[in-house]
Amino acid sequence: MMDEAAMLASLPGWAFALMLVVARVGAAMALLPGIGESSAPAIVRAGLAFGIALLVLPSVAPLVPPVPDPGLAAAGMVAAEVVTGLWLGWLARLVVLALPIAGQIVSYLLGLSNVLQPDAEIGAQATAVAKLFDVAVPVLVLGSGLYVLPLAALAGSYTLIAPGALLPSADTAATAVSAVAKAFTLALQLAAPFLLASVVWTVAIGLLARLVPRLQVYFLAMPAQILGGLLLLALSIAGLLSAWQGAARGMLMSLPGMP
Repeated sequence: MMDEAAMLASLPGWAFALMLVVARVGAAMALLPGIGESSAPAIVRAGLAFGIALLVLPSVAPLVPPVPDPGLAAAGMVAAEVVTGLWLGWLARLVVLALPIAGQIVSYLLGLSNVLQPDAEIGAQATAVAKLFDVAVPVLVLGSGLYVLPLAALAGSYTLIAPGALLPSADTAATAVSAVAKAFTLALQLAAPFLLASVVWTVAIGLLARLVPRLQVYFLAMPAQILGGLLLLALSIAGLLSAWQGAARGMLMSLPGMP
């Protein structure tokens, strides 16, 4: 009877701890690469989030503060957990967005961009190359096991940010700026061969236009630019994806909360 009474007395604490864990894990799972893709069914993502929350709960429960009185205090702690989860998921999502951004840059350089199809996810025009890389991201993340690293960072984040606590503003801003800089730097590095080829091609076309003024340079240059760019993409895509995978592993291993 004493054991049953103690168990019943501990249920509110466990329920509150589960609520906080689900808030952080569920918010992060909406953005984590490979697992939180919008193409996956919502019920599958919700089930994964709840299952991971149950796995994390035993190690997090001792860190959970006492159950506050119902009201703004409990709601504020849940909101803080949601913000923390979204922040961690966003940091991991920046890593995978570097590949579609590189695809956008490549498309501009090849002349394949389309101003009539905006891409809401990365805030630019949708292109075939960017969509190809966007589809390749979850395949690479799930096939190589990279999805484990953000999950490990999510589990370790409770040692940095206690359950129910607010994000430290100074460290959060510095981490966000550094993550954005690394993502854009990686995108430019991946597109560097195409950028170099584009500069050389533009200079060559400019010289040709000066040497042969009567030549219709545009009608000659655009087909050759697209065909040459597609050939360069076919030759370099394997190395490009491999380079992204290695860089993404290093960036994911540097996420806050990684052991």
